[in-house]
Amino acid sequence: MNINEKDFFHQVTIRICGSLEIDRALMHSFQYLKDFIPLDEMWLALLDKEAGGLRAVAIADHSGVKKMDAIIPIPRVVRNKLDKQDFTPKKVIIINSMELINLSKVLGYPDSSLMVLPLLTDGVKTGSLVMRAAGKDIYSDSHAELLAMLHDPFAVALSNALRHEDVLKLKDMLADENQYLIRELRQLSGDEIIGAESGLKNVMDMVHQVAPRDNPVLLLGETGVGKEVIANAIHYSSPRKDGPFIKVNSGAIPEGLIDSELFGHEKGAFTGALNQKRGRFERAHGGTIFLDEIGDLPMQAQSRLLRVIQQKELERVGGTKTIQVDTRIIAATHRNLEQMVAKNKFREDLWYRLSIFPIIIPPLRQRKSDIPELVEHFLKRKSRELNLHGIPPIVPGAIDRLIDYQWKGNVRELENMVERALIQYNGGFLNFGHFIVSQVQDTPILSSTDGRMLTLCEVNVRHIQKALEATHGKINGPEGAARILGIHPSTLRCKMDKLGIKYGKKTVSVH
Repeated sequence: MNINEKDFFHQVTIRICGSLEIDRALMHSFQYLKDFIPLDEMWLALLDKEAGGLRAVAIADHSGVKKMDAIIPIPRVVRNKLDKQDFTPKKVIIINSMELINLSKVLGYPDSSLMVLPLLTDGVKTGSLVMRAAGKDIYSDSHAELLAMLHDPFAVALSNALRHEDVLKLKDMLADENQYLIRELRQLSGDEIIGAESGLKNVMDMVHQVAPRDNPVLLLGETGVGKEVIANAIHYSSPRKDGPFIKVNSGAIPEGLIDSELFGHEKGAFTGALNQKRGRFERAHGGTIFLDEIGDLPMQAQSRLLRVIQQKELERVGGTKTIQVDTRIIAATHRNLEQMVAKNKFREDLWYRLSIFPIIIPPLRQRKSDIPELVEHFLKRKSRELNLHGIPPIVPGAIDRLIDYQWKGNVRELENMVERALIQYNGGFLNFGHFIVSQVQDTPILSSTDGRMLTLCEVNVRHIQKALEATHGKINGPEGAARILGIHPSTLRCKMDKLGIKYGKKTVSVH
């Protein structure tokens, strides 16, 4: 058969590269090639050394084509022979009797001939194109020469198709991850904020006012009051809610890396900068960046941050190209930034830029009416996280004692207390008494109002009375004062009699 090699190469290349779907491209090629080369089956495969065989990617025959992801085991003797072959783009392996290398049983094709074209990209073997025809001694050198011509288009097609599949998989994974993260963030913050109609009502009113805008927001409050929760609420109530929401704890990043983390760096900008890196501001383009603990930013980073706020642009570390960014900034701190400005520890111009709309989040001790609802919320969430069957009932009077407690750690301390109680729960009523003890024990009164040091008896009196106040006069039981003080109830009563403590009438005398 006289073949115009240029037209042959052109026609096959069109069919191979006509689709990123490898099965479709393989089928179109099969339908054309069978008129020039004896062909009953054609398949693309990758060498999988760990599995000890070939991983079939797609296979085409007279009945059609299908994608595959199946391992075809190859006997060790055959792999050894293939390993010794000098694979080059022009080297086609002809196997005119599969029985000679024990492949007939493995592939299930007795009396068949094979042609194998190793596919190399940049000198590295990426896979093989295999042709099979029924019968022995089917393929000749002329067939091998035709197949060798097709190395480059098949190698490119296989490489592109595999990369295309990887991109599609990563795209699906990214979509799933985004949906999961959005659900988690909204569960943590945006959909329900405990106290939105009571202790945090003023805060939420301000959130609703500022959310539709693009100006910076500064969240102020003690550690543990829930600044991140409010930041989530602002973002997910804003027009940017479908954009990225990037969170940065400024105090957790080493000073030497803060510029690189926030603003990115170019390849070779410093030792270890092996690749270009986009910073957090670039990743937050079109969305919001939450800068927690903004007071911990070093001065140099403050200067670069000011430029981002004023001009909405930045330069990566080691770069000269100006990059435009459209990112809303929400900053938060437990520090007094005005005092830091006075001590030259925080830039005054940055302070004025950030404090256009400050929101002060009250501590838990100023919104104690929210404690019952917060406890219920944490019980539900932590019970689910700890795989508990149902939510344990709370011992009577426990909520009152939680309300009387002074919450130095705010909502985070309450959350941790609920989790500790659930971890130690062994049935019956859930008890918080032994966690509240620490505040009574950690704050002894060692001096009187006139400044003199108290006697040991006076200290004991006041300490016992504090325990009784915490338990509303209850002495016995798991929530009683005796349990809090770590002594037997009879011993406590003896001490109270000796010291003249009559809690019921709120009288105290010291002998």
